[in-house]
Amino acid sequence: MPIAAVLCALVPALPAPQEEAAPAAERPPTPGLTSHAAPRPLAEGAVTEDWPSFLGPRRDGICRETPLRSDFGSTAPALVWELERGDGFASPAIADGRLVFTHRVGREVHVDCHEALTGERVWRHSFPCDYSGRYFDHNGPRATPTIADGRVVVHGVGGLLVVLDFENGRELWSFDSKEVLEVGDDFFGVVSSPLVVGDMVVQNFGAPGGPSVAALDLETGDPRWLAGSEWGPSCASPVLATIAGEPRILVIAAGESRPPVGGLMIISPEGEVTTRYPFRSRTTLSVNGPSPVPMGNSVFLTAAYNVGSAVLDVDEEGRGVERWRDRRSLALEFATPIFTDGLIIAVDGVSGRAGALVAIDPKDGKERARTALTFDQEIGSGDRKRTLSTSLGKGAVMEADGVFWALGDTGQLVTARLGEEDFEVISQAPLFYAAETWTPPVICNGLLYVCQNNPGRGDGSARRLLCYDVRGE
Repeated sequence: MPIAAVLCALVPALPAPQEEAAPAAERPPTPGLTSHAAPRPLAEGAVTEDWPSFLGPRRDGICRETPLRSDFGSTAPALVWELERGDGFASPAIADGRLVFTHRVGREVHVDCHEALTGERVWRHSFPCDYSGRYFDHNGPRATPTIADGRVVVHGVGGLLVVLDFENGRELWSFDSKEVLEVGDDFFGVVSSPLVVGDMVVQNFGAPGGPSVAALDLETGDPRWLAGSEWGPSCASPVLATIAGEPRILVIAAGESRPPVGGLMIISPEGEVTTRYPFRSRTTLSVNGPSPVPMGNSVFLTAAYNVGSAVLDVDEEGRGVERWRDRRSLALEFATPIFTDGLIIAVDGVSGRAGALVAIDPKDGKERARTALTFDQEIGSGDRKRTLSTSLGKGAVMEADGVFWALGDTGQLVTARLGEEDFEVISQAPLFYAAETWTPPVICNGLLYVCQNNPGRGDGSARRLLCYDVRGE
């Protein structure tokens, strides 16, 4: 059957009980929610913006809010609320004062909508999930929801794409890529977060024999275009950018394959592939995790497993030409770096053992600054109290109010500025001690949201979504 015909056969999710939205006055208490202290008022003239998808409204990891308080010293910012949650690595998405995040409990994935300021749950949509990873014992969602045009788009770890009504959580349509396109689990399940371009949902499905990328109508789920037939699904998320004055969709497609193939696809909004640039490890058991980073009329790429980094210059026709490529340059496994003030900023490290803030000049790939950050952190109490050495590890970094906010992979929060030769630390505080703190932090409406993906060591804390007050004066 032709792929276009197959895509039309949308497969609904299996029926599951749903929790409809209730008026605020009628809402029952939210299970697992602990409220601490209300945040300070927003400063007069404060600038705020929604954070409706992976890495923010522009998918660049840069928050334009101001003023924010980044000088909190060695003590964590004031905690507003915390919420116990299930398994998963997805970031929250926030729009119109509501927060949506997805997690797994048992054999169900929950898509929960909460009041972003208080943590109170507004609605819940659930669907079954039987995904079980081959190489990783965390079986919860990886992909961040996307909020757009009154809808929430969720890509489940098992390949189920679900579109919900943002107001009440009601399912509008769904598409099961595993069943319809025979897409496998790849190495780590579905990781790529959906991208909304106008009235289309763009996703790297990586179906055997194609499509590699598909655009579905946001309202109906009907196929709008299909692109590519050779490269599979990656852990990277698509990015929309304006390059040489034209809108372009940047997709890393590089999944499980023998021989290992994949790389960057540059696609027009109409579905025309203008560039295929091979960029993947020769190691079969590998992933491309970081998303492409647009830089004006160029694109920065990085990947681990002896790949390194590269920069492509792109013309008005969408044709990319390699400027440079260096296996010895920055080689990130899954955290997406940011581009700001002409530099690439990233956390370069190995999980739990090393970590440094680095600044790379994308003109030639050379380092401008590298500042290793290690910390001694006390955990436990009484006779069980001990000091552990930790670092940023495989951390994530974002920019907000002119400051770099780095979250280490065990829960260290660092704020810093780039000086003439290195990074100058403003504040450094342990939020908790828990492995695999890989989810990028989010700042919205002067509040910092952090995901604790494992139970804490030494404090008995559960997996949590935490909200901190970083509003400036």
